[in-house]
Amino acid sequence: MNKKQLHDLIKEQQPNICQISCYKDGKEVYSDEWNNYKKTDACHVMSATKSIVALLVGIAIDKGYIKSIEQPVLDFFPDYKIKRGEKTIQKVTIKHLLTMTAPYKYKYEPWTKICSSDDWTISALDFLGGRKGLTGEFQYSTLGIHILTGIISKTSGLKVVDFANKYLFEPIGIEKHMNYLAETAEEHKHFTMCKDPKTNVWFCDPKGVGAAGYGLCFSAIDMAKIGQLCLDKGVYNGKQIISSQWIEEMTKPNYKCGEEFRNMSYGYLWWIIDEKKQIYSAIGNSGNVIYVNPTCNIVITVTSYFKPTIFDRIDFLQDYIEPFIML
Repeated sequence: MNKKQLHDLIKEQQPNICQISCYKDGKEVYSDEWNNYKKTDACHVMSATKSIVALLVGIAIDKGYIKSIEQPVLDFFPDYKIKRGEKTIQKVTIKHLLTMTAPYKYKYEPWTKICSSDDWTISALDFLGGRKGLTGEFQYSTLGIHILTGIISKTSGLKVVDFANKYLFEPIGIEKHMNYLAETAEEHKHFTMCKDPKTNVWFCDPKGVGAAGYGLCFSAIDMAKIGQLCLDKGVYNGKQIISSQWIEEMTKPNYKCGEEFRNMSYGYLWWIIDEKKQIYSAIGNSGNVIYVNPTCNIVITVTSYFKPTIFDRIDFLQDYIEPFIML
């Protein structure tokens, strides 16, 4: 299959893909665009944002803003008023948030309550804990982990987007990002569902704290730089951006998920695709992906406009893109 044939195949079989970028042995070996996207356009990468937040937590530890992921969450919010009868939130640690084993007092994520509040971090804390205690069960959360960006902002004294720009994005050649605040629910919905290219923004709450579970806008080439940084154990151009120990710890399987999650394992906000080959990935709704395969020394990234229930993107990458760039 040549590049044009692959382009046409993707257009037909994966019509919401906007960009793909592939690195092998540290060099870009393939890139392409669809849906009127240019190579430098940004796309909302949905829950792939979570994996970037995991990197920022590692940097915050490196910089001494966070002592350990074993720290209780409430250490960072001494003025938070615990609800009467609540006995679980006191035991929840940063690690529980990173591994999606934190308990929440809801069955379905309370989008309206949290996203209409003035401070998403405090609102998320209000839903943390519960009568069941720390069960160790996997409970995938997009809103609850906003507490992580709240912690980064509180400890560093920086807006999370500025923290990311200073310590991660700009040092590896990703263009500076800005906060984006939706003034209305309609704007919020439009940000998520609009198919048009975005600018380099990070969706934030009214306090200016970047959403931890979604909201980052990247090009595929920017995502590839993130993936390559991880593949290179946190080193970029000879400089240690994130400790190699954190990259290793972050991409170790902590929890084995069921069929609902493609039987993948979970690290620290990264999905473990293949434990034997140590393949791991950032995955966002609609099929936004940073795919890292250390065995073959490759990184594959995909940006996609909003189209829910895309569950086969990893399979598609492994069946078509990975073999193509390995030729």
